[in-house]
Order: sequence, then C-alpha cells, then structure tokens
Amino acid sequence: MSVTHDIQIGRRYPQPLAVLTLIKPITWFPPIWAYLCGAVSSGVPFTSAPVQVALGMLLAGPIVCGMSQAANDWCDRHVDAINEPDRPIPSGRIPGRWGLWIALAMTALSLWVGSFLGLWGFGATVFGVLAAWAYSAEPVRMKRSGIWGPGLVGLCYEGLPWFTGAAVLSAGAPSLAIVLIAGLYAFGAHGIMTLNDFKALEGDRQTGVNSLPVTLGPERAARVACWVMVLPQLVVIALLVLWGAPMFALAVTALVCGQVWAMRVLLSDPKARAPWYNGTGVLMYVSGMMIAAFALRLMEGAI
Repeated sequence: MSVTHDIQIGRRYPQPLAVLTLIKPITWFPPIWAYLCGAVSSGVPFTSAPVQVALGMLLAGPIVCGMSQAANDWCDRHVDAINEPDRPIPSGRIPGRWGLWIALAMTALSLWVGSFLGLWGFGATVFGVLAAWAYSAEPVRMKRSGIWGPGLVGLCYEGLPWFTGAAVLSAGAPSLAIVLIAGLYAFGAHGIMTLNDFKALEGDRQTGVNSLPVTLGPERAARVACWVMVLPQLVVIALLVLWGAPMFALAVTALVCGQVWAMRVLLSDPKARAPWYNGTGVLMYVSGMMIAAFALRLMEGAI
C-alpha cells in the first residue's frame, strides 16, 4: 500500500494550506490584471464605480480563477500523480472527493458574486464558469487539444476579463476598439499557455493530452508559441498608430523588442527556460496590455 494511499485513508478533511495551494494564488494575477485593463480602457473613472472595480477583481482572480484551478486539479488528479505527486489531491492532503466539492462550491460562489455585476458581468461569469469545466472535465476536456485548450485559457485569462471590466464600468457593450485589442491579447496568450504546458510534458504524453509540446516537441512548440505571442502585438502596434496614438505604439514596440530578446534565450533550451521566460517575457507582454488600455482610455469617444 502506497504512502499516498495511507494518507488518504487517514485524513478526513483537507489541510487549510492545501486548499490555498489547490486554488493557486499565483494564477490569479493575469485575470485580475486583464480586468483592470478593461476597466482602464473603458474611460470611466474608478472613483465612480469603486465597488464594481473591487468586486470584479475579486471575482476574476480568487473566485473564478481559483475555481478553475480547483476543477482542473480534480479532473487532472491522475495526470498530477505522474507530473506533480506532491499536489494537494494526489498527495492526500485534500482527501476523498473534497477537491470536487471545493470546485463545485466555488462554481456556485462565482455565479452568485457575478450576479452583482449586472447583466454583462453575470453573462461573462457564466461563460467563464462553463469554459473552466469544458477545459478540464470529460467528455469535453478541451485541454486534450494543443490548439483549442490553450486558446480557451488565453481567452478566459486575458480577453474575457478585459471585456468584462470594460462592460461592467461602461454598463454596456464595450467599443469595437476595446473588443479588438482585448481579442488580440487573448490570441497572443495562446503562446503563453503553450509554454505553461512544458511542465506537464511527461504526464500529458502518458495520458493522451495532445499539447503542442507533446505533438510538436519542445523546440518546435516553443517557436510556434513565440510567433503566436509576437504577431498579435504587431497588429496592436499598427492599430495604435492608425488610431493616432504613436507614443503608446512606441512603448509597446519597445516591450515587444524586449520579448524578442527573451525569446532568443528561451529558444536556446525551451524546456528549461520556459519558467524563466514566464518571469521576463510574459511580464513585458502584460505591461504592453496596460499601455494599450491607457491608449484606449484616451481614445474612447474619439475613434
């Protein structure tokens, strides 16, 4: 009998710290940041809607993103037993079906909190919750695809929160310019999610998850991820110039140049350098998002 099995038999309730680990606070930043980008781009002063801003950040990060992490860990418990056996569920620190109960409870909490953000905020919450389960759970389990899985996560981490922040503060549908910029950054996030798949390469290969690192190999997958991250940002730069915001376009260009340098380092050893790139290139990527959001803020009403 395994040690893990002994722990699961002996423990009836989750460890509090294990629950926090399950919902992965480190993953909350991207959707919170994207929601703030949307709020900034709306042109509405934060002081006129402080509750909507704070509640939206709470919903995007700890609640919806936390729920998605719990759902993913529950559905991936067999994969994690190979890749990361010390994760809360396979290690037994969250025993039995507690991982599932936590994910379901946070799903209900997400919908309840989302109902306080108006029709647009609630609709976006419903979409985000459904997407989280569609990504991880059978029979859909979109994460099996190296194309659709990262695309869905990129959309929910960057595009959907951006759209939601703008819609909630505007109390209506965001402008076409906001939707377009949010969509471009969401598309580019596909590459970021592909790099995140490197850490699960062995478990994905054994369990039939056809991530791009599995299907293309680490080197080719890394090159594809780099192109997917860069090309949408070039379109963002072109649009900012077209819309009369050249200084903002120049700032985004400088950040893209920094990313290209970081990508050269990444491609020297993709599997080993992927975590390093997440702390350098991705930081520049999200910084460009906020610059574009401020450009939109100034342009709203002028486009």
